[in-house]
Amino acid sequence: MAPIQVRPAEPRDEADMAVLHHREWGGPYVVVHDTRYDLRELPALVAVDGEGELAGALVYRLADDGLEVVSLVAAAPGLGAGNALLAAAEGIALAAGVDRFWLVTTNDNLAALRFYQRRGLRIVAVDVGAVDRARRLKPAIPYVGEDDIPLHDELRLERRLAATPRPQ
Repeated sequence: MAPIQVRPAEPRDEADMAVLHHREWGGPYVVVHDTRYDLRELPALVAVDGEGELAGALVYRLADDGLEVVSLVAAAPGLGAGNALLAAAEGIALAAGVDRFWLVTTNDNLAALRFYQRRGLRIVAVDVGAVDRARRLKPAIPYVGEDDIPLHDELRLERRLAATPRPQ
């Protein structure tokens, strides 16, 4: 199996990314920390396999408070796309001189919590009722999530990076 390669998303990736985002989020919109994002309007990285097929996509937001992973979706688990995408996004954060790498997941997403914690991210906050509030902006968010766990809260995970200060 050829290694996963990561590159910035290009217009030719839009259709494949749309399929992943529809499968994972029901479309291009996600609501996180009381903010509605259109994944098509943010920078993205894609992971491609040895055949050149899309293996995953990571959408992010870079700001003074760090690099936020807004969406991370793998076409299939266990192929290394998630690892490769996170490593590439961390490289972007370091190059930008930010020292915080963070994301939000939901209380039901045990697989994601396991995945992120194994990669050094730590739970730093729980926003009780955040998903309940998000339903006002995106009513399609289900009430019951993975493993039949009621879906109510957001968990913020982060890792501090050894970034060099940004030039003034």
